[in-house]
Amino acid sequence: MRTTTGWLAGAALTLWAGLALAQTPVPVEGDWVGHDFQMESGAILPELKIHYRTLGTPVRDATGRITNAVMILHGTGGTGAQFLVPQFADELYGPGQPLDLTRYYVILPDNLGHGDSSKPSDGLRAAFPEYDYADMVEAQRRLLVEGLGVDHLRLIFGTSMGCMHIFVWGETHPGFADALMPMACEPTAITGRNRLWRAMLLDGIRSDPAWQGGDYSDQPQQGLRTAVDLLLLAGSAPMPMQRDLATREIADGWLAAQQDRRMPALDANDLWYQVNASWNYDPSADLEKITAPLTWINSADDFINPPELGLSEQFAPRIRNGRYRLIPNSVDGHGHGTHTWAVFWKADLVELLARSGG
Repeated sequence: MRTTTGWLAGAALTLWAGLALAQTPVPVEGDWVGHDFQMESGAILPELKIHYRTLGTPVRDATGRITNAVMILHGTGGTGAQFLVPQFADELYGPGQPLDLTRYYVILPDNLGHGDSSKPSDGLRAAFPEYDYADMVEAQRRLLVEGLGVDHLRLIFGTSMGCMHIFVWGETHPGFADALMPMACEPTAITGRNRLWRAMLLDGIRSDPAWQGGDYSDQPQQGLRTAVDLLLLAGSAPMPMQRDLATREIADGWLAAQQDRRMPALDANDLWYQVNASWNYDPSADLEKITAPLTWINSADDFINPPELGLSEQFAPRIRNGRYRLIPNSVDGHGHGTHTWAVFWKADLVELLARSGG
């Protein structure tokens, strides 16, 4: 399956889909292949391919060490290509901008199970070993160190699932990055409503009779339709949707168009694994291990991370060099997908880079 943005962000992005890509920087693409990749479960993937895109040029010090690398991590169902869209790239990569490509070497991986990296639909289907976020972070680390020769990062930036990966990174490899910027997540177990909609999606796929234990010849359409409905809801932005989907006919037409556009791009096994990967995520016990300067941002109109739960205020004080900010709700918001609209948080990134070493 290939997508141009994470599914959880994509529901909001499609309301403003008329953006041109004329100024998008052209990445260099490649693949790193590792062998006998062992999952946390003990399962072995004989060959692991991680696809990646890079922007800019690595700068090396006198010892040959790359000093200007930035890794940007996508959300569930996404790929590194989502960070080439104008609302992100046009705000960050140009001359004098926060991630000026004349200064930084930007790495955009397709994470394990996503995009052009190893995933169930490559052939193993439901026999593909189940992976979790720790496995995905380890695959990222090996891409950097073994594939690209990067043993230290200036910054890790991540959205949604990538946000959660940053908390795993900060605890398991506290000295690897100078700065961390997680966007749109919470550093705690996925429970409550957040667990429910994910469980509904997983059940919707596997309860479709066409599923056939993951060995289907045709995609289980009813299961995927349920999944798309839930993804659209989870990624929704209520205030702009209330404005833009102003009648029943408009709203119903928008939903039908989304189904028509999204379903042909999906593979049921890939999607099931992608959503299931969060099953054991819970970095809450070890937040004190995070030492790098960190700026963590959520948005008030995020269905997945509702601010009224007070979770961020509970966890933020335990991150010694951390700062937390909530983007207020507004008709200009993008729900969970606000993480990809740099205009809302570009100044925070500038401040983080300044306080973590300039």
